[in-house]
Amino acid sequence: MTDHTSPDRGETPTERMDRNWEELLQELRVTQTGVQILAGFLLTLPFQQRFGTLDRLERGEYAGAVVCAVSATIFLIAPVSSHRLLFRRHEKDVLVALASRLAKAGLAALAATIVLAVLLVFSLLVGQVAGLVAAGVAVLSFIGLWVMLPLSASRSARRRRSSAPSQGA
Repeated sequence: MTDHTSPDRGETPTERMDRNWEELLQELRVTQTGVQILAGFLLTLPFQQRFGTLDRLERGEYAGAVVCAVSATIFLIAPVSSHRLLFRRHEKDVLVALASRLAKAGLAALAATIVLAVLLVFSLLVGQVAGLVAAGVAVLSFIGLWVMLPLSASRSARRRRSSAPSQGA
């Protein structure tokens, strides 16, 4: 295999994979701790005195939040297990691609956890309609800030680069 240098960064494909892996690890470090704290907190709620007063719908919202929190934890920690299994097999490209997909799934599960937690809390505090409205606002916020904003910024940057005059002219 020939390691050709990337003209944009002056790095080889191997160096690029190493950089991508390090960047992904940094992202995972940020999210893993928060997700684990959130999941742990949710798992303690049934032991609180007021939990027994939840109706069937509220218990369903809670159960959904727990399932999503545990799923997020699993997805966001899975790249570590993948790294252990693929370590020294010269398959960093496979590892980076897999870990990226797992991180995206983990972020989606995290967003779902937060939406369900918001739904439950607002439903308990203000009522079911307020819970649905707050959950809807949370969904729109996640879509806007976690999906649309980065994609829009990327499109804008590509348009600026493609319309910029060539430096060689």
